[in-house]
Amino acid sequence: MASNGDNASAKPPPEPSPLRKAKFFQANMRILVTGGAGFIGSHLVDRLMQNEKNEVIVVDNYFTGSKNNLKQWFGHPRFELIRHDVTEPLLIEVDQIYHLACPASPIFYKYNPVKTIKTNVIGTMNMLGLAKRVGAKILLTSTSEVYGDPLVHPQEESYWGNVNPIGVRSCYDEGKRVAETLMFDYHRQHGIEIRIARIFNTYGPRMNIDDGRVVSNFIAQAIRDEPLTVQLPGTQTRSFCYVSDMVDGLIRLMEGDSTGPINIGNPGEFTMLELAENVKELINPDIQIIKVENTPDDPRQRKPDITKAKSLLGWEPTVKLRDGIPLMEDDFRVRLGIPRRN
Repeated sequence: MASNGDNASAKPPPEPSPLRKAKFFQANMRILVTGGAGFIGSHLVDRLMQNEKNEVIVVDNYFTGSKNNLKQWFGHPRFELIRHDVTEPLLIEVDQIYHLACPASPIFYKYNPVKTIKTNVIGTMNMLGLAKRVGAKILLTSTSEVYGDPLVHPQEESYWGNVNPIGVRSCYDEGKRVAETLMFDYHRQHGIEIRIARIFNTYGPRMNIDDGRVVSNFIAQAIRDEPLTVQLPGTQTRSFCYVSDMVDGLIRLMEGDSTGPINIGNPGEFTMLELAENVKELINPDIQIIKVENTPDDPRQRKPDITKAKSLLGWEPTVKLRDGIPLMEDDFRVRLGIPRRN
């Protein structure tokens, strides 16, 4: 609860269901996932739906998400899908909120930067207002982008970051930084139970094929027999976490006792050239690798320090990049309609 005594005498908000602690029939846990039709969101929904005590409500405006990602749950009695934009208030009774809604690839957030910052700021405010009203626990998926182009390597949670406030990526970077501020202000002022995950690059099935992110770019190019385009200089690094590991980390954070922020990512670090070589070797050894111009404010290094995740959540990633890429290739081949050559 709140560390200041402001609301010590305030009554806690009523539980979302009057049957939560009923004698004979206890209501299910109601979990809201914003952005649940997206890449990570839909995998999170799959995992939450495996628990028969969970009712999952997805809110998405399909700006970057797709109903297709959730089609296996349509008609399921514990699943509900609402087309809604989180920048508008939402009145709903839930126990937990996983707030993932936000365009997360540079192509999408640069396409509509104002929408991106509205989603990060007003969307997070609305979800916190909802959490306050019904007493729900809320988890925000923040991002490694809060560290900007880091001057510290690897990045640990205490690092304040090195972010350009007026660049083309700022709507996302600064938007997520404000979202974190809002989370802690609601926590301190209103006693809201919060969790903040700073998630690093994630990959896997259901990524948008043309979203401009490097893993999906390379895999799609390799499948289409196109050269792999490595942005200059090619020595910039990223770390890649497979989506099943990411979902496991998010659920552990929600169920644990730490507010965060906690880095969730894979500390295995690869240069862009190394990634390209891996994709080439695993998918299409005949293609070329070419270098192209880079985008502004592209961070030179990304590597999470996951000491906190290990000690507080007992979490670390288990899927290696070389094992994850073929799983993503299978998904992309189905969606692109390009079978493997024998």
